Amino acid sequence: MSINRFLDYITHEKKYSKHTCVAYEKNLTDFRDFCIEHFALENIEDADYSPIRAWIVSLVEMKNSNRTVNRKVSVLRSYYNFLLRTETISISPLKLHRPLKVSKKVNVPFSPEEVDRLLDSDWFAQNYEGILQKTIIGLLYYTGIRRQELIDLKTNAVDFETNSIKVLGKRNKERIIPLLPDAVEYLREYLSLKKELVAPDATHFFCLSSGVKLKEGFVYQTVNHYFSKVSTKAKKSPHMLRHSFATHLLNNGADLNAVKELLGHESVAATQVYTHSSLKRIQEIYAKAHPRGKK
Repeated sequence: MSINRFLDYITHEKKYSKHTCVAYEKNLTDFRDFCIEHFALENIEDADYSPIRAWIVSLVEMKNSNRTVNRKVSVLRSYYNFLLRTETISISPLKLHRPLKVSKKVNVPFSPEEVDRLLDSDWFAQNYEGILQKTIIGLLYYTGIRRQELIDLKTNAVDFETNSIKVLGKRNKERIIPLLPDAVEYLREYLSLKKELVAPDATHFFCLSSGVKLKEGFVYQTVNHYFSKVSTKAKKSPHMLRHSFATHLLNNGADLNAVKELLGHESVAATQVYTHSSLKRIQEIYAKAHPRGKK
């Protein structure tokens, strides 16, 4: 079946994460079920645009946002592009499709003051879980790594001789991120306590006191819970710490390409998402630096 071939392709050749592959499979299965129920069409590789259009209408009627609908259709587009490359089909049914309009979403990062207020506070319990939670928040902010990258860190990921951390990013792309002294101290304190309380055969750097690998929900709840104490921003998630990391670096004059490498982005275009928050700072620098601006 073409769906299985496509899933094998994104899993083994494209090296998509397990989470992404599961999401792709669900989207394709949902569309196939819709085609069977409404069009008596079992092989979605034979679909034209009609069932796709009907599926989009049904998704909108089910109160899915335009952004969500576009994401689901994007999975279909990837699938049909795969069929084109493998010469299974000669034309994509989505060739003339245009995405639904979406309003530009701007997420406001945490301010440096909010981060300082939290990391300098005494809200973290002086036990294993408290030290673990503080280290999680600290490392997310000091390095800008993704939540899944933090969860997947191995026990040998941190090099205290070079004060750096080895991260395995999307598509198994490895990168080295330098650590500031404060981040090193967080990691040393956590690791010292971990060696005392956790089973020595724990394979992941971060784990619960039982030695079990962290779950995505634990990391999210940790960030959300503690930032609720210092911030009234609507979104308080691990990704917002990554957003804050990038924005604060750019606000302080960091080179865009350097930030791109730290974040593990494939292109500068992905990093430029974070420059909107730096626009005011960029305008100030521009006004001060330009000969006519000085007047």
